[in-house]
Amino acid sequence: MATATGEGLWIAPSPDAPGLTRAVTGHDQSGAPVTLPVVEERPLTIYLNAQEIVTAMTIGDYPEYLALGYLRNQGMLSPGDTITGTDYDEELETIVVRTAHQTDFEDKLKKKTRTSGCAVGTVFGDMMEGLSGLTLPDTPLRTSDLYALSHSINRMPSLYLSAGAIHGTVLCEGPHPRLYMEDVGRHNAVDKIAGYMLRHDISPDGMTLYTTGRLTSEMVIKCALMGIPSLVSRSGFTAWGVEIARQVGLTVVGRLRGQRFVCLSGEERLVRDADLASVPDEPRKQRRKGSP
Repeated sequence: MATATGEGLWIAPSPDAPGLTRAVTGHDQSGAPVTLPVVEERPLTIYLNAQEIVTAMTIGDYPEYLALGYLRNQGMLSPGDTITGTDYDEELETIVVRTAHQTDFEDKLKKKTRTSGCAVGTVFGDMMEGLSGLTLPDTPLRTSDLYALSHSINRMPSLYLSAGAIHGTVLCEGPHPRLYMEDVGRHNAVDKIAGYMLRHDISPDGMTLYTTGRLTSEMVIKCALMGIPSLVSRSGFTAWGVEIARQVGLTVVGRLRGQRFVCLSGEERLVRDADLASVPDEPRKQRRKGSP
């Protein structure tokens, strides 16, 4: 099983890549003409062998990783499955993942449920069955690594910084970002990382998942199914997401801004080794009375 070495990124955001944005003209608050880069959005229909599974709205990069990760996180590809090929047709906007044995997911598709995620995120009714008996690596999460990751990721060139309307998810090892994926839906970005890990046989040991989006139940479930023990975000939580994280022993850290963060699950894995005097803080936003 492959592991990470060195300090470089395997895949970094490509904000200037052709086809990811389009120049759109408009007018600002004073009526002056403006031209902005606007993120493209296009459908991708995913097939598993002969079965149509889902149509996802995506920016269109890394369709193979998106398809593989989606199918893996939905429990439609198991670790023992042999993938014989992936056929992407850009004109038809489809990708077919082929396995050595035939599959039949009609009953599973009937259980599909709409979630709160962006870009038509879906979770199947029996998706949590994959969490039964799950044991995550007992990898410590150091606060010094948290602050280093936050500093580097938030300053890295990305579609988010250049165009907005996008979510980013980063696979990290210690203080080092390894794999940075973006998409219109944060679930798509996570699935791309899952697909890369599946295709390249990357071990989740020692890894942390960082996301720009809120920590929902589906984000927690996908992180746990990928075997990654820690999930981190600048954004907040949902109660069900926290409940599931506590059930499976996932460390969840949110509202990571400057020196501040909140850990609502897996505190026992957290190692507070950072010297806060060396961590630049962000101005605290004005909050309603009683808010943390």
